[in-house]
Amino acid sequence: MRILQICNKPPFPPVDGGAIAMHNTTLGLLERGHSVKVFSMATPKHGVKLSELPEEYKSKTQFESVFIDTSIRIKDAFLNLFSSKSYNIERFICKEFEAKLIELLRQQDFDVVLIESLFVTPYIEAIKVNSSAKIVLRAHNVEHKIWERFSQNSSNPIKKKYLELLAKRLKEYEVQVLSDLDAICTLTKVDQKSFKSLGFNKLSTAIPVGYKLNDADILASSQQEEQQSLFHIASMDWMPNIEGVDWLLEKVWPKVVKKNHKAKLYLAGRNMPERFYNKKTKGVTVVGEVPEAKNFYISKKIMLVPVLSGSGMRIKIIEGMALGKVIISTTIGAEGIACEHNKNILIADTPQEFAAAIDKCLNDDELCAKIGHNAKLLINEQYNNETISEQFTSFLTNVSLA
Repeated sequence: MRILQICNKPPFPPVDGGAIAMHNTTLGLLERGHSVKVFSMATPKHGVKLSELPEEYKSKTQFESVFIDTSIRIKDAFLNLFSSKSYNIERFICKEFEAKLIELLRQQDFDVVLIESLFVTPYIEAIKVNSSAKIVLRAHNVEHKIWERFSQNSSNPIKKKYLELLAKRLKEYEVQVLSDLDAICTLTKVDQKSFKSLGFNKLSTAIPVGYKLNDADILASSQQEEQQSLFHIASMDWMPNIEGVDWLLEKVWPKVVKKNHKAKLYLAGRNMPERFYNKKTKGVTVVGEVPEAKNFYISKKIMLVPVLSGSGMRIKIIEGMALGKVIISTTIGAEGIACEHNKNILIADTPQEFAAAIDKCLNDDELCAKIGHNAKLLINEQYNNETISEQFTSFLTNVSLA
């Protein structure tokens, strides 16, 4: 197959969950002998430095990108209130990006155009006019669900109303775009079911992001970790992660340190808001972006995923499990992952439950070892990247022939 993969941010380097998902897709298709052209948006948050990309990657993927200024502007957001359009989507519309896309479609024939995320869908009309390729949405989330959950969690009545409006408009757009797609591949069965309930009745499947555990990972995961240490690592420019860390620090952490004076919490991730550095919370170290995420995982003991909003799949949980970490997550954080509470993960949804789970792990090494071991087994059995890449390739083949 000849595949055009259109990304809402650069998939390489794979520095966050979304980039990892896209990059693994690219590699899986290339390894199976298919031609993949990667065309990406570059944004203020996610820039592209061509000189820093490996020559082999650029050659194999024929990588190209166009810069789009997706910055949130107060004036534009205010004026958008008087229209019926989704501001979340409007920020990703760019004439230069569309012009380059049309040029690519006229230069090359593709069997499948793979759209990575809802934010690329404004260009569907240009694809249809200039190509006979089948259009497949790789849905990383059901986007409007994230904003619905934000609004439900907000206690500020004005903010709540605004978030409800954003969610409503995003849902209307998400429903509208479904008729223009030939197929949808979600990361989770939960999201696949959501799209069906919204009216999508064409080809669809749920295929998660896989993980390739190599010998170096196996060796590294056996190295010594800091005792009494907990960690959170995520892209800190995504609102569900910011919301989750706020909840962790304000509602959970005071209960933890009251009983565990030596406990240490490390907060890591790209684009860490300055206010977290300024908090100076007892027992908390704000690390920010780390040069090598895997080494950071390995050096710490207990992984925390306090996600209260969101959709899709937390790739960081897959990574942590693959390295044998004991993970404490909310139900929403673990949504879509085939994990079991008290077997290969710990699930806690209230501040009291979350603090109690942390306390339990800090004082029971045997429990941590058991859950971490079972987590690693789960990844080997159900999230093997070779198997998942084969499933995804088979799905795209069926779509292209339909």
